[in-house]
Amino acid sequence: MMTAKFGRICGSCMTLLVKREPIFPTFLDRYCYQGNQGCRNFSTSQRRPYIMKAWQLTDYGGNKNFRFTDNAPMPPIIYPNQIVVQVCAASVNPLDVMMREGYGAAILNRQRDPTGVLPFMEPNVNELPLVLGRDCSGIVMETGLNVKEYKPGEEVWVAVNPYKMGTHAEFVLVTNSEISHKPKSLTHVQAASIPYSGLTAWASLVTQGGLNEKTAKGKRVLVLGGSGGVGTFAVQLLKAWDAHVTTTCSRDAIPMMTSLGADDIINYQAQDVKEQLKRVDKFDLILDGIGGDTEKYLFSTDYLKPWAGAKYVTLRTPLLKNADSLGLTDGLLKSGMSLAGNAVKGLASGIHYRWGFFTPDGMALDKMASLVDRGKIRPVIDRVFTFDQLPAAYEKVEQGHARGKTVISIAEKRTEIDDSSSFTSIIHA
Repeated sequence: MMTAKFGRICGSCMTLLVKREPIFPTFLDRYCYQGNQGCRNFSTSQRRPYIMKAWQLTDYGGNKNFRFTDNAPMPPIIYPNQIVVQVCAASVNPLDVMMREGYGAAILNRQRDPTGVLPFMEPNVNELPLVLGRDCSGIVMETGLNVKEYKPGEEVWVAVNPYKMGTHAEFVLVTNSEISHKPKSLTHVQAASIPYSGLTAWASLVTQGGLNEKTAKGKRVLVLGGSGGVGTFAVQLLKAWDAHVTTTCSRDAIPMMTSLGADDIINYQAQDVKEQLKRVDKFDLILDGIGGDTEKYLFSTDYLKPWAGAKYVTLRTPLLKNADSLGLTDGLLKSGMSLAGNAVKGLASGIHYRWGFFTPDGMALDKMASLVDRGKIRPVIDRVFTFDQLPAAYEKVEQGHARGKTVISIAEKRTEIDDSSSFTSIIHA
């Protein structure tokens, strides 16, 4: 007789695990409904449900392709360094909106299947349905055998790689490099607003920009698009490190940027940004979160200090877009030539050109949590939605003109949700 073993899934076929009875359960006695023998179970914690609620993207396009399900498969622990996290709150990022449209599919699918053989073995199998969402705050539910730093029940925050299943679900599977203990001073809704945008700013300023708490003091930094998720974090991080920060934003965002500590604020609606920046001292680093024509005139010694190690770091890179439109090989080649061309152009003038990317980094999350608990960085939230309002949250982010982050409460207490919340009511919480 075969009876179900509640809470376990076959790592191969994602079906419920069963065992033979009355034989004592051993590794070789475990089977899935597909007949796979020896299904591996690396879990060290309690049994858990094997299905969950999630918003799945069934096809690329608009919100019409989102489907809510309460029967999505739970992510199984396959490797001993993996961790299952219950998602209490998650954010919606511009990247999520772009991925909904198919942005980056060429490169992300190759990361999901590095060998490229899956389409030939299973022609009808693709990456859909997808669960989007790049970051969250939640509770550790289950850990692999090699995980020593985290225990079930601990509160954590997470930023997952774009090619993995995301956080707009009840549970998410992560590894050590994508997780850290949540700041004790924040609720889950507040904490969920930081990881992805914070790590994007961190990778741009620290990894590509070469700044840190020792080298940033007194440096002049320009943050283009300061009122968004990356911008608000970058401004606070730089001020925590005693840098001089200039930023651009619209008129209604000026009070917010002032409260975050920006030294100089340029209202792009009322002023010619190009002319205003020429009237101030040149910068040691420009962080460009806008792209477009700004790169054409700002990547210049008119604005950056020549022969002083000054860097222009842009978040608007053509890599994923080129791979989508030209194919993987031609897209990578064109992107590489573009990067090399700008780098050579900059070197001839004594300035440096860099691309900034989100990079999962558990150690950086640790440092960010310390800064938050010390009061150096505060969450900036534009609006909070409930889980059933996820399509509306995507519409909000798609409209642009963000004033901080858009957050979805998934398993947070209702008393911590306020659909009319703005940065003024949460940033000082």
